[in-house]
Amino acid sequence: MATFSAPVPVNPPSLPKPSGYSHGTLCGNTLHLGGQTALDQDMKIVPGGIVAQFRQAFGNVLATLAEAGGIPEDLVSITIYLTDIPDYQAHGKEIGEVWRELAGPVYPAMAGIGTTALWQPEAMIEIVGVAVIPDERLIRPAQS
Repeated sequence: MATFSAPVPVNPPSLPKPSGYSHGTLCGNTLHLGGQTALDQDMKIVPGGIVAQFRQAFGNVLATLAEAGGIPEDLVSITIYLTDIPDYQAHGKEIGEVWRELAGPVYPAMAGIGTTALWQPEAMIEIVGVAVIPDERLIRPAQS
């Protein structure tokens, strides 16, 4: 018999304090990773183009994942929203190198979707995802 586990927000202290959203939501062993742009701790989009923004945005995703005890291998799905697909494609090799540096050689199901704009006007990328974390590593944040 399945047991219900109420959704719990996951908000790492290393990321900007959320207001009106959560960086992630844990329900059972499934962590839904909220959209992460290239915001740094000072709530500013990092400069340096798509590769730098990918590094920051994906790092933010991984920080939320780690807060719940997850590792990159637990990612089952990633969706990347892009304001300039050709720019992302032109830097694909460098972005792949950043991925392997941060997450290793594991790739979940992925999609890249073009969009005209993101929440912050200077943001070029936003990453959302889903992870399933095994019980032995799962950290369930206290509800506040």
